[in-house]
Amino acid sequence: MNILAVGINHKTSSIDIRERFFLQPLERELLVNELLKDPRIIEAFVLSTCNRTEIYANAIEDQPQLLMKALFKIKKVPLSADLAGHFYTLSSRQAIDHLLRVTTGLDSLVVGEKQILGQVKEAFEFSRSKGALSKTFNVLSNLVVQTGKKARHETQIDFGGSSVSWASVMMAQDILGSLQDKAVLILGSGKMGRLAVEQLAKKGVAKIYIMNRTIEKAQELARESGGIAVGIWDIKEILQQVDACICSASCTHHLIEKDLVEAAMAARPSRPLVCIDISMPRNIAPEVAEVGNVRLATVDDLDRIVESNMQKRMSAVALVEGLIDRKIDEFYKTMEKITLIKEELWKA
Repeated sequence: MNILAVGINHKTSSIDIRERFFLQPLERELLVNELLKDPRIIEAFVLSTCNRTEIYANAIEDQPQLLMKALFKIKKVPLSADLAGHFYTLSSRQAIDHLLRVTTGLDSLVVGEKQILGQVKEAFEFSRSKGALSKTFNVLSNLVVQTGKKARHETQIDFGGSSVSWASVMMAQDILGSLQDKAVLILGSGKMGRLAVEQLAKKGVAKIYIMNRTIEKAQELARESGGIAVGIWDIKEILQQVDACICSASCTHHLIEKDLVEAAMAARPSRPLVCIDISMPRNIAPEVAEVGNVRLATVDDLDRIVESNMQKRMSAVALVEGLIDRKIDEFYKTMEKITLIKEELWKA
């Protein structure tokens, strides 16, 4: 049993590098299949979010570079020393420790982030559905999910706001002041968009416009939240009216380009616009930052917002780290028991 991990995250690289290795659902499936074609890899699962892309495998040999080569192949990116330098490679207890730190929120941009637990569960389920999980990772997946839940139930690791969506709303408020008399556009009605809408509603925002490529999804969220559903074709007119735009779409190309924002700002030259892109890959073109009176931020700019709230959770970090150590010991003891049982059955 060689448990390996290879990854890139917000601590090791900028968003420009990370989005080159973000995996769309089809790419993730192709990567899992590619890994399983290698006879040296027994099990594998892949985690890809706005802050990280990570591959975990149970392999016959302790060779993490196998995972990196497979990722670069699927992404059609030449493997170079420069790009490889952004990745971390872990094995055995270190790999499990890292996975548990990710799942409990210790390794997140927003310490204690709640969404990551669901994302890890989904990654396990995806690989399980593809036949990529067996004995070892089935045991590991149960322990990892239990640890994530236990950390949140028994400590204050997620005290207060603890999601990228929360941080984006806090940043908008920090820049604009009170949001109560403001209008905000949420572009994307997935999980992050829904969380952003919930946070905006708590702030008493005057108008929340909800835009999605599928208008029916925008209408559904609007009904649930009291927002206003608008079509993607109205984006220029809506940008003329709002004070902030939070983009959490899942499109593979830019939905908001520089010329679109320039046209919208021409109708409101003295009124500032805050654009916060928490999508991966980014859905707001970086050149939008060049438009006058526009402030553009991405997930990498949320650090200072997060930092002001972190002191309230730091007392929980040591408790979670202790929990992680105990759970890793529990995992290895469980695997030892399984091995002993198998040996006894062979003897019988």
